[in-house]
Amino acid sequence: MSPEDIESLTARIGRAHLRQRLGLEKDHEVFVLNRPGAHFFYPENWYSVHGFIRHALRLGGLYARAQRNASHLQVRHNRIALRGLPPAFDGFRILHLSDLHLDMAPRNTQALCELARTLDYDICVLTGDYRAKTFGPYAAMLTAMREVRSHLKTSIHAVLGNHDSLAFVPEFEAMGIKCLLNESEPIERNGQRLHLAGIDDAHYYQVHNIAKAAANIPENAVSILLSHTPEIYRHAAHCGFDLMLCGHTHGGQICLPGGIPLTWDARCPRRMAAGSWRYQNMIGYTSVGAGTSVVNARLNCLPEITIHILRRE
Repeated sequence: MSPEDIESLTARIGRAHLRQRLGLEKDHEVFVLNRPGAHFFYPENWYSVHGFIRHALRLGGLYARAQRNASHLQVRHNRIALRGLPPAFDGFRILHLSDLHLDMAPRNTQALCELARTLDYDICVLTGDYRAKTFGPYAAMLTAMREVRSHLKTSIHAVLGNHDSLAFVPEFEAMGIKCLLNESEPIERNGQRLHLAGIDDAHYYQVHNIAKAAANIPENAVSILLSHTPEIYRHAAHCGFDLMLCGHTHGGQICLPGGIPLTWDARCPRRMAAGSWRYQNMIGYTSVGAGTSVVNARLNCLPEITIHILRRE
């Protein structure tokens, strides 16, 4: 990042947040490249895991099918009834994209672009993980993101995931993608408001601050939280958010028949691995993601983009 970018981000998020995020990113890269240990065993970076999964799928005669599935995007419509939703937002449509991993396979990005330009929605939200690896160069991802951005309407908000760098923020915002880093913004329609908040990565970097994200949201106002991971669901619910949109799990990506995930990397109940769920008064939705990680393959868990339709309860 340029000195001007660092100065601008410091003014927005504070020196401590900026130093912590950038310092942890640097530590992570050192761990992955030079020091076997807990960070080394991230499947995305442990390349023998990639080969093992591919070999297992080939032995089962499933690899070609799983690769085709990776670009077979589904559009899911999710109706959400929210108590207290302002009348102006009844029928409001939110396009939700997650876990794009845009430098994984060009054909996935092309499929996303072709589908996105046909959709009808009011705002778009992105819930993290834009590159394939958790470290290293990201020029190819930015090129792909510019292509995706050209097919999306205005008013796009994003949060960062565990694959992402703070350095993405100036690049994204130059494209017209507003990043929420423990921040919130009001969304206005016909003189009425709902509030959209977003937190920095709560999974690996753990630089999220839900209280800060909610600080400017009025009491009893309808509020939506963007988080890369669902694992902070308790904190979000107790903070008073009405709706949380997230991703990270990929729904397991390679699942048993019936969409039963073999595993996923999130500290939350299995019922929150994919789709709609509820915790106390908060409604949640975990996207299985539009992209792929580790290997470009999906089995019994097709990629998705989601349109959430808000309705008055």
